[in-house]
Amino acid sequence: MPQTIRRGGKGVRRVTAQRGAKAKVQTARKQTGSAIGHVMRVQPFSEETLHKIMLTAILGTAAVAVWTVANIAGVPALAEAQMARAAHGAGFDVKRVEVRGVRRMSEQTIYEKVLGQRDQAMSRVDVAALRETLLALPWVKDARVSRQLPETLVVDVVERTPHGVLRKGDQLMLIDETGHELEPVSQARAKGMFVLSGDGAAARVPDLNRLLDAAPALKPQVAEAEWIGNRRWNLTFKTGQVLALPEGVDESAAALLEFARMDGVNRLLGGKVASFDMRAKDRTYLLVPGHADEMAQEQRDKAKAKAAAKAKD
Repeated sequence: MPQTIRRGGKGVRRVTAQRGAKAKVQTARKQTGSAIGHVMRVQPFSEETLHKIMLTAILGTAAVAVWTVANIAGVPALAEAQMARAAHGAGFDVKRVEVRGVRRMSEQTIYEKVLGQRDQAMSRVDVAALRETLLALPWVKDARVSRQLPETLVVDVVERTPHGVLRKGDQLMLIDETGHELEPVSQARAKGMFVLSGDGAAARVPDLNRLLDAAPALKPQVAEAEWIGNRRWNLTFKTGQVLALPEGVDESAAALLEFARMDGVNRLLGGKVASFDMRAKDRTYLLVPGHADEMAQEQRDKAKAKAAAKAKD
């Protein structure tokens, strides 16, 4: 019988190429499977856990993308409002304000700043902005605002410590150790407190503290310090005696130490000398009230005695 030859059949070369491609695919699959199997064998968690991690990463990336788009479209404000309504519906509103750490200042001042948050949803309370508002109060050195769910706003305050009184004309102002003004005080309330005076003196309080620390034995006896001409200090002791110090940080500290030494030897404080001037480098000038009159009287007495002696002759 005659044979039939189909046209378009696969040639030898094409069949050989297809077989080679299949072999390559099978080899790649074996290599990939072995690599993945190796990773699965060495990892510290199961294949199911790995799938969860990958799914979480994908969803997180999608959430960031959605939030970015929503932010551009102005949706976050709507989302925040919805969250606030949900918090309100769940009872997470500001119903109580608890203030801690207040000793000297009025708690009412704190409540006046915080009570505006009453009946707001907890999620809408801007604790950072509220803290900045509290830090603007004269007595507040530091503050922390926190939410105590479901309904309490807690305010922890660190107060400033009174250090002395600043004399500003006819007014007395309570200050802390940095010169920060706290509140006006009466003359009666300021009695016995350290007094500071002079233009620009408040800004020099830290420098003055370091100066007085150089002579710890004298520091408790200093009742007042006056900043003179924006360049040097006059110290008034509790005895009423005045010490004039020279200009310069090192010079004034050295003079104060020398005065402490002289007082330890000669008991200057509480004596007849009204003032001590140590502005000169090599000497100290003393002012004794009535001393000039005593000297003049002494000179007159000597003159009379001399005249009487001549008369006898």
